[in-house]
Amino acid sequence: MAINTFARKEIKFLLDMYQYEVLMEEIPKYMNPDKFCVGGKEYGVYNIYYDTCDDFLIRESLSKPYYKEKIRLRSYYSPAQPDDTVFLEIKKKIGGIVAKRRVTMTLAEADEYLRSRTKPECKKYITEQVFHEIDNFLDMYDVSPKQYISYQRTAFFGKDNSDFRLTFDRKITKRRDDLSLASPSYGEFIIGADQRLMEVKISDAVPQWLIEKLSELQIYKTSFSKYGRAYQEYIKNQISMNRSVYANV
Repeated sequence: MAINTFARKEIKFLLDMYQYEVLMEEIPKYMNPDKFCVGGKEYGVYNIYYDTCDDFLIRESLSKPYYKEKIRLRSYYSPAQPDDTVFLEIKKKIGGIVAKRRVTMTLAEADEYLRSRTKPECKKYITEQVFHEIDNFLDMYDVSPKQYISYQRTAFFGKDNSDFRLTFDRKITKRRDDLSLASPSYGEFIIGADQRLMEVKISDAVPQWLIEKLSELQIYKTSFSKYGRAYQEYIKNQISMNRSVYANV
């Protein structure tokens, strides 16, 4: 079992194909492919988001509070097998700074923990502390699987600053049924085939070369939550079918 903790800024941009292709010509000068981009290829990211019966966590998030939090289960395999590694993550955003804490388990262990709160064996103090944090979250919020989100990602890190990361996501896929990482990736897309969601992930200032390139290509910061966009589309669909829903969009 392993644990990782992150604290950084995450800035999002929605690119068209021209902007993406021109920017990609510049990136190799300053950045290297992520270790998961074997041979320069993209990789899949598969998530189950948990929420309350009335979708409180995502509704609260969409109201843009100073502090917000969410919990998700993530895999890099699809479909994931019981013995495959998954990551149970709590992600918090406080005044624009994102903090993520996660524990690593098998899918079978994660399913059992989320069902019965039975923890896998762990010997490290910090791992126990993160589980304590997750337990507190689950005591506060009665959550269940509510949203599947997957995407194909290309990622890079700075040659001079490994904390500086750029990710590009495409084929962002959503569904609100069959909510298991053991199921294959399928559903509806929430951005166009000619779009890429870019995230700048950094603990300090954005490099000058990137600022200049974004200005040149007229790429502007946007507010974009994958789970938030999927939920908004779900609400609009429910309203169009005259169904009663919890809404704050």
